[in-house]
Amino acid sequence: MFEASIPGYGILRLKHIVLDYNGTLACDGEMFSGVQSRLTDLAGIFDIHVLTADTFGKAASALKGIPCSLSILAQENQDEGKLSYIKKIGAEFCVCIGNGRNDRLMLKEAGLGICVILDEGAYLGTIHDADVVFTGIIPALDLLANPLRLRATLRS
Repeated sequence: MFEASIPGYGILRLKHIVLDYNGTLACDGEMFSGVQSRLTDLAGIFDIHVLTADTFGKAASALKGIPCSLSILAQENQDEGKLSYIKKIGAEFCVCIGNGRNDRLMLKEAGLGICVILDEGAYLGTIHDADVVFTGIIPALDLLANPLRLRATLRS
């Protein structure tokens, strides 16, 4: 479990990382370089969950060897599906990372919501509902391995 006390923000107790796949961990179905090793390292602290519609059909093979659970969502109502998923595992214990309109609700409800702006861009509402915004998935994942960075970003 990840725990951080942040002045003016509160105490974060996080057990799960819940990630979107395309646009967050990958572009056009191809995982970004460096993601696999970081997720493997973070699996020692968090339970890792990947939620995706798997538009390109490559998520399962790309995630092979990474200790995570993969859930393929229906094309319709993905935003509600992602929100329902984190509520079942305890939204307050989740750090959620995504970029799209279908990620907005889970980022807003999560204990910590991170929006990443990569090659696909990011939905403005998702940026607004996130706690932290990054222009790369690697720095976002590295934040979770370095809690003092998170404290510096969120404290008041």
